[in-house]
Order: sequence, then structure tokens, then C-alpha cells
Amino acid sequence: MKVLIVGSGGREHAIAASVAKSPLVDKIYCAPGNAGIGMIAECVPVGAMEFEKITAFAKEKKIDLTIVGMDDPLVGGLVDEMEKEGLRVFGPRKNAAVLEGSKAFSKDLMKKYGIPTAGYETFDSASEAFRYLETADFPIVLKADGLALGKGVLICQSLEEAREGVETIMLKHQFGDAGNRLVIEEFLTGREVSVLSFVDGKTIKTMTSAQDHKRAGDGDTGLNTGGMGTFSPSPFYTKEVDDFCKKYIYQATVDAMAAEGREFKGIIFFGLMLTEKGPRVLEYNARFGDPEAQVVLPRMKNDIVEVAMACIDGRLNEIDLQFEDNAAVCVVLASEGYPVKYEKGFVIEGLDRFEGQDSYFCFHAGTKRTESGIVTNGGRVLGVTAKGKDLKEARANAYAAADWVTFENKYMRHDIGKAIDEL
Repeated sequence: MKVLIVGSGGREHAIAASVAKSPLVDKIYCAPGNAGIGMIAECVPVGAMEFEKITAFAKEKKIDLTIVGMDDPLVGGLVDEMEKEGLRVFGPRKNAAVLEGSKAFSKDLMKKYGIPTAGYETFDSASEAFRYLETADFPIVLKADGLALGKGVLICQSLEEAREGVETIMLKHQFGDAGNRLVIEEFLTGREVSVLSFVDGKTIKTMTSAQDHKRAGDGDTGLNTGGMGTFSPSPFYTKEVDDFCKKYIYQATVDAMAAEGREFKGIIFFGLMLTEKGPRVLEYNARFGDPEAQVVLPRMKNDIVEVAMACIDGRLNEIDLQFEDNAAVCVVLASEGYPVKYEKGFVIEGLDRFEGQDSYFCFHAGTKRTESGIVTNGGRVLGVTAKGKDLKEARANAYAAADWVTFENKYMRHDIGKAIDEL
């Protein structure tokens, strides 16, 4: 089989590494890819949003399976365009990817079908939002409706802060068109947990749990980022929580999408808050999380290609999804100044230490190969993942491995998975 992966981040590197383990696969391409992906796949100089070029390439190379890793092309309709040409693609069509593409849509869906989530209101104008805030309880959450690279969420402690947030999202357009509509949401407290799932339109199979760290600084301080690290499994995701979510959230979401004429095939990422009143859905994503994929996929026993094909063919019920009885922790190595302003082009040393390892992984996110070697080329540069018999061992291994890598302006959080110390 020939497989094409669309995307260029750590998530796509993790997907490529899983695909490379499949005995069904002879050749992997990635558009556009990065320096790390280029070690196991042939990178193609085509952007993820260049739908015509991606489709033409897939037809020319007779690609058997395309896996779309990124949110933008999914929400933009890449799957639809490729399917029109008779190509097999893993990922939701445009009318289903709206589950992530519009927070207002997803909140309305949950309200309509009784899926537990935070209370909310949706606004199309800043003046309406300002008026609502005058009588709101604080803290409160502001969410840009559209895609914002995981950064379009502001937690506001006061009316003044919330008004500034509305200005930032709706008037200054810091997140572009994503902020044309605003969701103002009840602030929930509890443990956050991420659960990824495979879906074939009617059947859903959940993967092992994970927990992300969004804030840039230690102690969950600083700005929201695309993710500074993650661990799997979450010790807070108990059987009781799983039973509740299976009954009221997971299958209910798949059935709701089908009832709306938006059959969902691909990955649904459930961002959950474990509140005192039970689990609540914070958000949906329509693809693998990043960096969650970097701790979940290395622990998956199944052939990812077989699972993806089963989803496309509507026979996911035949798959016995299994994960290793261990743990994994990922520490993101970023460029100093991320997510605001940072420099690129610094040579990365120490990557060779990961070659031949089966419990240590270095997933590339913002890297580029040059004559000088592999250099930094983004805010999030690498995701260093390590396994262990339990979370504490995996965490110690991940931080030891993070020290193998050096580059100028290297920055990382030092408390990824620290919550496990409280157990």
C-alpha cells in the first residue's frame, strides 16, 4: 500500500511512525511534512490547504490511503474533494468536521441532544457580548468560534478582563475570522482529560486517555499554546468516569451527528472536564490531538492502517482496539518566546540519541533540514516522548531524554505530569 499523510507537525510525525510499523505499507508520503517525518516518509512540497495539488498527487502516485492530520484541511473540505476523485481518505467530510470548525455548532448540538457541557451563549457582535458580560458570573470563558490553533480560548477573572478579551477576539481580530462569532461559556472546575476515539459513522471505539498542558509556563501560567506536553493514561479517568461518558457522551455524539445528516468518520477528540457534578464536554476536535497523539499512538497495539480502513468501510465493530499496559509522557521543546514571538534557524543537536530506541521517541513539529543540519522552524520544535512501566517512570524518562537535545533558545515546561505526584 501507498499512504499519504497530510500535515507537518508532531501529530503527523506520530501518525507516520505508526503507519511505518504496518506490514501493509510499502511507501509513505507526507505533504508537506518536516525534517523528522522526512526520515521515514517522502515529503512532498505541497501545502495542506492546496487541495487540487494534493488530490492530483494522490491520483498520480495511486495512493491507497490518505490520512488527514490537520484541522484546517478537514474543516475546509479536503476529504470531500479527494472522495470526488474516488480516493480513499481517513477523516471527516466538511459537514462533519464542523464539529470542530464551529464551537457554536458543537455547543448547540450538545444542547439539542442532551450531551453534558458547560452553560453558554453565542454572540455575533461585540456590543451584544459586552451587554451580556454586565450580568455574568466570573471567572468566565471566551472562545473564538472558529479554528485558532488551540489558542482562541480566554479565561477571564473579571468584567474588565472579559471586556478586553472580547475586544481581542472580535474587534482586534487576534485570531482572524475565527473570532467573527464568540461563545461565552460557564467556567468549570475539575481535572481536564482528553479521550481520542475512532469513529466509522455509527460505531465508536475510544483510545486510552491522556491529559494535555496548554499554558506556556510552569504551574499552568502564561498564555494558551497548542500544547506544551501531555501524559497517558490519566489516573483521573476512572472506570466510573468511562462508564458515564460511554452512556451520555461518546455514542450520543456519534448518534447526534448521524441524526443531523452529518455522518462522522475519522477521529473525534473529546476534551472533558471532570467536575463535581460529573464529566462535561469542554470541546470536540475532529482529528488526533497534538501532542496527545504523541503519547497515545506509541501505546496502541493495533495496526493504525487497518483501523483507519475499518472506519472508512463502516466496520469498526470488527476491530478489538488495544493499548499497552504502561504509560507515556511527552515534553514539548519549544522556542523561547512561544507562542508570541520567537526566532528560528538554530541547529538542533542530539537527535541521533533516539535512533534505534523503542521506548523513546522524538517527534518533530517545527523543524527543517538545511545544509547546516536540522534546524528549528517553529514555536513548538520537538515532542520528546518516553514510555515507562507507570507514569512516574515515564515522566523521569521523558525529562532525561529531553536533556539529550540542545538548541539555542530551547524552552520547556518542567512540570508536565506533575499532578501524578499528588496520587
